[in-house]
Amino acid sequence: MEKHEDVQYCFQDRNSSCRKALLSTSIYITLYIFFSLISAFTAFLNVLVIISISHFKQLQTPTNLLILSLAVSDLLVGLIVIPVVTVAIMEPCWGFGEFFCVFQFYISCLCTSLSLGNLVLISIDRYVAVCDPLLYHSKITITRMMCCISITWCCCIMYRAAIIKNVVNVQVPSRCLKECFIVEGLIWVNIIDLVFTMVVPCSIIITLYMKIFVVARSQARKVFSKEASVSGVKTVQANKSERKAAKTLSIVVFNYLICWIPSLFILFFVHIFIDNLLSLFISFLPLVNSLINPIIYAFFYPWFKVTAKHILTLKLRRS
Repeated sequence: MEKHEDVQYCFQDRNSSCRKALLSTSIYITLYIFFSLISAFTAFLNVLVIISISHFKQLQTPTNLLILSLAVSDLLVGLIVIPVVTVAIMEPCWGFGEFFCVFQFYISCLCTSLSLGNLVLISIDRYVAVCDPLLYHSKITITRMMCCISITWCCCIMYRAAIIKNVVNVQVPSRCLKECFIVEGLIWVNIIDLVFTMVVPCSIIITLYMKIFVVARSQARKVFSKEASVSGVKTVQANKSERKAAKTLSIVVFNYLICWIPSLFILFFVHIFIDNLLSLFISFLPLVNSLINPIIYAFFYPWFKVTAKHILTLKLRRS
């Protein structure tokens, strides 16, 4: 009888509504503070990346434009996705209505597609830079890169909107009022969506980076080869910075895959989330990816350290 009295519902006068999670006040507040800090740091660090590349013209290279595009999608995660997902995880009572339920699902999927689309473009950019350096500047221009980024954003926005409109629908089950309940449609549609939005892009990324590492390794061997000509050595030295950039961005790609694959596997193949600490961690892990990216830039890109220092010390006008 005592356990029955402890049960709380979204609507206390209706036991057909969702049950509230019985968390202690200290744990409840601690989790909210933790998620809020992740959201704030994610937004702050990605704003630093955006301001750095937007303000300093010397940083506006094709590769950095891709980093800028990735930072914008990560900023959306910090400002919108993390707060909404935090509420969805912490509160079983969804009080934002059906429209916002659809919106939070849409924006989460959109940011996933945008991040992966940007990483595909980054892998193509690095492939051309390392494997065909002499033609890189003629093939990869700022104008072409901006067109590719714009097309990627438009395609992701329209594709996700079409999926939401034609495949996904929101239901509020009579057994559980005030619940954000997403029904994703037919299984074969989900499989096609998974292949189109995850398997194919990841395959492209992995294939291109494998080729990049093969070429980078062969170029490194030429440095120690007695048969290398003087012009050849210069070419290898010129490619050193490109290989370093490829290494840094490969870490970004690896970080993305590590953060997203476990969550997507559970989303598509385990339809019932087990309410435990592991499922909470895995469901939130992809969002941490948006926080880690600018940290990677800070460790591996000297320009980011310098520009961030200028921004934080309010020296933008002097630079």
